Amino acid sequence: MAALAQDFRAELSRQKLDHVWTDTHYVGLQFPHPNHPNTLHWVDESGSAGEQLPLEDPDVYCPYSATGNVTGELVYAHYGRPEDLQDLRARGVEPAGRLLLVRVGMISFAQKVASAQDFGARGVLIYPDPADLSPDTHKLGLSSHRAVYGHVHMGTGDPYTPGFPSFNQTQFPPVQSSGLPRIPAQPISADIASRLLRKLEGPVAPQEWQGHLPESPYHLGPGPGLHLNINNRRAATPISNIFGCIEGRSEPDHYVVIGAQRDAWGPGAAKSAVGTAILLELVRTISSMVSNGFRPRRSLLFISWDGGDFGSVGSMEWLEGYLSVLHLKAVVYVSLDNAVLGDDRFHAKTSPLLINLIKNILKQVDSPNQSGQTLYEQVVFTNPSWDAEVIRPLPMDSSAYSFTAFAGVPAVEFSFMEARGLTLQWVYSARGDYIRAAEKLRKEIYSSEESDERLTRMYNVRIMRVEFYFLSQYVSPADSPFRHIFLGRGDHTLSALLDHLQLLRKGDSGAPGVSSPGVEPSLGFQESRFRRQLALLTWTLQGAANALGGDLWNIDNNF
Repeated sequence: MAALAQDFRAELSRQKLDHVWTDTHYVGLQFPHPNHPNTLHWVDESGSAGEQLPLEDPDVYCPYSATGNVTGELVYAHYGRPEDLQDLRARGVEPAGRLLLVRVGMISFAQKVASAQDFGARGVLIYPDPADLSPDTHKLGLSSHRAVYGHVHMGTGDPYTPGFPSFNQTQFPPVQSSGLPRIPAQPISADIASRLLRKLEGPVAPQEWQGHLPESPYHLGPGPGLHLNINNRRAATPISNIFGCIEGRSEPDHYVVIGAQRDAWGPGAAKSAVGTAILLELVRTISSMVSNGFRPRRSLLFISWDGGDFGSVGSMEWLEGYLSVLHLKAVVYVSLDNAVLGDDRFHAKTSPLLINLIKNILKQVDSPNQSGQTLYEQVVFTNPSWDAEVIRPLPMDSSAYSFTAFAGVPAVEFSFMEARGLTLQWVYSARGDYIRAAEKLRKEIYSSEESDERLTRMYNVRIMRVEFYFLSQYVSPADSPFRHIFLGRGDHTLSALLDHLQLLRKGDSGAPGVSSPGVEPSLGFQESRFRRQLALLTWTLQGAANALGGDLWNIDNNF
């Protein structure tokens, strides 16, 4: 990581910046013990540690986990949320005194362990379920032999120096963060989780708790006893934050701060590499503008954070060190972490103060997917409820969180995402083709001679048949006589698709929802059904666009 920090600083030094510098902090981080790896064993009938379960990668661990040995029966607890653990108790399965097997997702590793601790569990095993990963076969997936990293400190920054900056030779009071867990946690692979699930007995897990591990019946447990041994050790470690600055023209003492995490654990590049790449490109672009005479009104501060995957350690230690200056000078913080995870949906995790600003900016940016459409139009098309579905609170695992919650600086972290590998790109294309066909017909009619009866008749026929074009040719009239995709009844209609989509947006609770007319009540979000609904809507709309366009040689579409 030191070499990467040097390369990043060298890249900043080559740009047209007024200042480039490095801040080094000496923080307490936790790493696997080099001679005593973490272990997981079955417990035999006598209560002794028996067969060892391979953890496959000794370097995969949960930083800031409690250390030591725990033994207990295993229970499957879905995502480990408080409501999941309450549901377990309601079904007669007690999490207290047991080890919990939970899936990656929905909440952070730290929140999972904190919830387990609150419910009296002895330890937590965290695994990635294939149901929570993208099904897109064209993209690299996560091997079933790989576990996923995640720190378990319910807080940010160096947990061994809470409230104080970790500069070299700083004297710290003997205190630790209250967010450090008192129970151990360990990531495991999907393969090991599958072996554990096959041993569980007890009630069958609810349908919405079922995952996609092959040959693994999802029972709640309890199951056989397990012995978890965590030997992580604390080490004083230097981390380096790299800074670049362009001084402002009118208000140089007010800073617009733009940052991205540089460090990363394990497989994947979305969080650190994408943010770092965007940060460098911003620096190059604005530096080029400065060379051509541009000067921003306020100072621009570009920062590459270190220690991000340990809980935004680099950003929090910097804030602790310069709080007396920053709360008067920093105007806003923009986090580039997780900025691009797809191109289907947009989320902004932000302070309330910035909501209207974000909305106005999106109205000025063209959509990369649809010509003639702004990003705001794309966002509201897929997320009709702006405040409920697009705007979200800042999570603790974001570097932007500390700027607002600790330093009182407005902050935002935005993400372009995919939804379970599903994309609405083809619906957008079909919709765009229909709009273009209608506009082209309108212009042809406007510029034509009213006395040309043959041409007028052709235009009239195309208009008269519009409603017919919206009758889906892909469903049987015997099963769905009202085949209109907007006004009809059945699973092929737009209203049925939107009702189904609401189940996904509500977190797929599995509770029966209100169904569109002519549709059986749904028991939860079903991806295969949703793909079929998308196909029915897309191709019916595309067919209407093609028919409205007239002769084959006049059809103009981007499908």
